[in-house]
Amino acid sequence: MPRFLVILFLLCCLSASSQSYRKIHNTAFVRGEKLTFRVAFNSSLTGSITGGKATLEVKDDNKILNNRSTYHVVGEGRTTGLIELFYNVHDRFESYFDQDAIIARQFIRRTRENNYKKDDLVVFRQEDLLAVSLTKIVKVPANMQDVISVFYYARTLDITNLEPGGIVHIPFFLDDSVYNSRVIFKGRETVNTKLGKFKCIAFRPMVATGYAFDDPYPITIWMTDDANRIPILIESEQSVGRARVELISYSGLANPVTSKMAD
Repeated sequence: MPRFLVILFLLCCLSASSQSYRKIHNTAFVRGEKLTFRVAFNSSLTGSITGGKATLEVKDDNKILNNRSTYHVVGEGRTTGLIELFYNVHDRFESYFDQDAIIARQFIRRTRENNYKKDDLVVFRQEDLLAVSLTKIVKVPANMQDVISVFYYARTLDITNLEPGGIVHIPFFLDDSVYNSRVIFKGRETVNTKLGKFKCIAFRPMVATGYAFDDPYPITIWMTDDANRIPILIESEQSVGRARVELISYSGLANPVTSKMAD
């Protein structure tokens, strides 16, 4: 039987049990929000160069999955300029996640990085605690996230009582595997960017070490310390240098940007 028919058969036959979904109070984002980032790299060999552009957009559509409304987010990233001569990237990720529970429903991946190609479709059967990809069925914990929905869920977290050094555990699913990332809250800091100066909250998520990363906490994410919680700056220390992802434009926000400081 062709692989896609096997997947379809499994999706139809897996029983959906009744489940009481959590309710997340979300005031951080709405449909129509779009964030655009500039990606720069710095190493001893190249110096500082602008190497790419990325966008995150919450689409206007409301796809009904399992009789529940969803948010549809599309994330795209691609290399630009001279860096494309030796490293060409065009990645596209789509996530449909539950509007009220903020949990993954469907994840679509299209990766193109030089000669490396990967396409995937993951259906999250949250009721059965299963993630069904094109190649595997994996048991997952409750309230599972994909790599896009996890970011939007993080924006809804209540950190009122979280002290610097405090840890938040967030599970997510990628490449047929479940990860439970420890995210350290660094505290509140002021960040200067091309868009201006912002009051921010800073986090350091744990990643898998290996070829790209020597330190399990190489990434720092600064988000606006206001009701939007939009990422203003992301810096990553890698084995071959430093990557800097900086917000260069935003539109369709749910709230005023009160974290921006006067010049």
